[in-house]
Amino acid sequence: MTARFTPRRTTARSRIAAVGAVAVAGTLLLAGCGDQTKDKGSDASTSSAPLASKLPTAIRDAGVIKVGSDIAYAPVEYKDSSGKTAGIDPDLAAAMGKQLGVTFDFQNGTFDTLITGLRSKRYDVAMSAMTDTKDRQEGVDPDTGKKVGEGVDFVDYFTAGVSIYTLKGKDQGIKTWADLCGKKLVVQRGTVSEDLAKSESKKCTGGKTISLQSFDNDQQAQTRLRAGGADAGSSDFPVAAYAVATSGGGKDFQLVGEQVEAAPYGIAVAKDQTQLRDAIQAAMNAIIKDGEYDKILKKWGVTAGAVTESTVNGGK
Repeated sequence: MTARFTPRRTTARSRIAAVGAVAVAGTLLLAGCGDQTKDKGSDASTSSAPLASKLPTAIRDAGVIKVGSDIAYAPVEYKDSSGKTAGIDPDLAAAMGKQLGVTFDFQNGTFDTLITGLRSKRYDVAMSAMTDTKDRQEGVDPDTGKKVGEGVDFVDYFTAGVSIYTLKGKDQGIKTWADLCGKKLVVQRGTVSEDLAKSESKKCTGGKTISLQSFDNDQQAQTRLRAGGADAGSSDFPVAAYAVATSGGGKDFQLVGEQVEAAPYGIAVAKDQTQLRDAIQAAMNAIIKDGEYDKILKKWGVTAGAVTESTVNGGK
C-alpha cells in the first residue's frame, strides 16, 4: 500500500499472483494479532551500528530520521489496537535503524501531502507504500504533465500491484477494470487506483463512465463500500488482501480478478540528500543480505513481493 503510484499504460499481470491472496490472508490474520516489531531502532547505538558512518552528520548526531507516512494503510503501516505504529514499513525501518544507529520516527500525514512535506523539510524521508514512478522522480503532475516540483529520489524495496475488491458474494460480474464502466468505485486520493480509474473511465463506451469516489485514506473508502455506497474498491494488493482477510472477520469483502500494474515501492528522499539516500539504500541491502528482510516479509505474508537488491529510481 493502495500503490499509491501513477500507472503505466500497460496492464501487465503482477508477478505476485492473485491466487496468493488466500495464503496472504491467513498469514496476515496471524501477523496482525501478534506482537509487532518496534517501529524504532532506538536500541541501536552508533557504536554498534555498522553503517552509522554513512549517514549525514546532522542526522547521525540527532539519532533520528523523520518519516512522513500515511499510517492508515494496513498491513503496510497502521495503528494497532494499542495505538502503536505497526506494519511492513515500520518493521523494515526498525531493522534499518539497527544498521544505521538511528530511530525511524514515523509521523502521520495524508498520503497526497507527503512529498510536499518532504520538500518543505518537515520529513527526512517518506515511507508509505509509495510507488516509484518517473513522474514523482521528476516532479511532474500525472494529470496535467506539468512540472510541479523538484521531484524526489527513491530507494526501492518491494514490488506490488493493484487489486479490485467488492462486497463478499456481490461482485456484480466485475473481474477487470473494464467491468467497472457504469459502476461506483471507492479509492484513496492520490493513489494509482485513482489514476487508473480516471484513465479507464475515458475508455468506457455507451455513455458509461466509472463513478469515482476518492477519500483521504483507504479506511474511509472501505467504510463507504461496506455501507453499500459503492460497487467496488481498489487498493494495492497487500492492502486489499489484508482488508479481505480482516474486515468483518473475513466476511465483508472479496478480491476479484487479477492484480495489475506491478511496480516498486520506494522510500522517497529529497534530490539534494544523496548521502542520506545512499545510506538508506546500504541499510536496506544489508538487511536483505542478512535475512532480516525476508523474515519481516514472511511475518506479514508478502514474500512474493520481495526484491533481491535495493535499487535507486527503478520505477518507470
